[in-house]
Amino acid sequence: MRRAALALTTAALALTALPATATARPATTAPDPLARYHQQRLAWKSCVLGPEDTTGKELRQAGARCADVTVPLDYSNPGGRTITVAISRIRATDTDRRVGPLLLNGGGPGGPSLGDPPWVRKAMKDVAARYDVVGVDPRFIGRSTPLDCRWPTGSAWRGAGADRAGFDRMTAFAKDLAERCRGNAGDVLPHATTRNTARDMDVVRAALGERRISYLGYSYGSYLGEVYTTMFPGRTDRVVLDGVIDPDRYGPRLLRGVERANRHALEGWASWAAAREATYGLGRTRGEVLAAVDRVRKASARTPLRLGDHRLDGHVMPMVVFNGLSQHNDAAYGDFAQGVRDMLRASQGQRVTPSPWLAGVLEFTLTGADSPYGSAQTAILCGDGTAPRDPEVYWRDVQRGRAQDPLFAPVTHNINPCAFWDRPRERPTTIRDDLPALLVNATGDPRTDHDGARTVRGMWPSSRLVTLSGADQHAVYGVYGVPCVDDTVNAYLATGRLPAKDVDCAAR
Repeated sequence: MRRAALALTTAALALTALPATATARPATTAPDPLARYHQQRLAWKSCVLGPEDTTGKELRQAGARCADVTVPLDYSNPGGRTITVAISRIRATDTDRRVGPLLLNGGGPGGPSLGDPPWVRKAMKDVAARYDVVGVDPRFIGRSTPLDCRWPTGSAWRGAGADRAGFDRMTAFAKDLAERCRGNAGDVLPHATTRNTARDMDVVRAALGERRISYLGYSYGSYLGEVYTTMFPGRTDRVVLDGVIDPDRYGPRLLRGVERANRHALEGWASWAAAREATYGLGRTRGEVLAAVDRVRKASARTPLRLGDHRLDGHVMPMVVFNGLSQHNDAAYGDFAQGVRDMLRASQGQRVTPSPWLAGVLEFTLTGADSPYGSAQTAILCGDGTAPRDPEVYWRDVQRGRAQDPLFAPVTHNINPCAFWDRPRERPTTIRDDLPALLVNATGDPRTDHDGARTVRGMWPSSRLVTLSGADQHAVYGVYGVPCVDDTVNAYLATGRLPAKDVDCAAR
């Protein structure tokens, strides 16, 4: 997930059988109902949208070009309304040894990936020259046709609060978000699903003129990869899934079960901050730092904390902590430590101008600036699977979880807009039994825990798992910076051969 980050035919459509006749006719190939999409000619153009477009400028500097791919809004009615999916491409330079396109998804759901090719190519090193590296903004995300529920927030996720009154406020909040989506984007909501995103990927494949694609997906992108390879068998070459989701645990309540990993990550950060007490002033021991976090939690539950123009209450404070715990490095730890220091000072009644990282999280959570992100993320999760409709189910789960973890469990078990969403149009995808893919996961990943990666490894005996041990890190390849992981992935991308056995790598 971002700042903070759900019985199958192999064809997009089932063709209606022709009526039987008395006269036998030669067998013919059924027409392709998506032919006009598969055979479209892409108009490649500059990726720069204007003078303030930093993403476009980075793509241009890396040699990328961009295009809009037309896809049907509703794959059951391919002759109806259309939308566009924005893509970028940096073409292979080693054309004699070209492998083909490598499509990217950076996670979410709701995260754009159009801007990812430059940094992914850097991670790929020499093997990048053999691929067309293709960034894709999935349907309703980024530069693709948007979905915006006009929310006052960029995230549907909150803590449940300290008592039943707080939970009831969150129930009303979740219901209001669902109603805003129904009122402002109801015509497209049923089509915001992972299965339709996978169908779009296959249109992109065909529009690029390719029989097969390779794929690199992070976090939610791992689930998208599982769905695509299931829906379109035989159309992938080399598949890398980093931050692997157990498909049986994916859905509107996918955060349940990550409390222990987040607590472990919080404790690791607290030890780091304690070693830098002179800089951040949060305590000299891990216990003292954790106690400071808990004081902020309790203070925000009593009275909202003033942080610049924002007010931080007991529902949002746990989300700030959750957002601070996905990257295991000094820069991310330092940003989070400054944020905790700001919240601690505010809890003591001081006037505080929040640090840049904290200001960004508050802007994301407490204003509508990133409404399209939260809208699309929630629409996909709710469109992929059903959630309990009775608020009492969530309340009981929150209360049970709170006894073990009063900070994270009220977030991971809390009610969300999917409780008030229309039922999905399609059943969840039953993921294929096996795929020769390369799986990557850190043991301490606080978003997609290592157990999920091991589960998928067991589902797919021909796959291999690369484990980064000793890091509380979400997304490893090209992000964390360990040669053991990056070199293993690059060797697979270069040769198409998986390691002979699973690979264990140590954190730096």
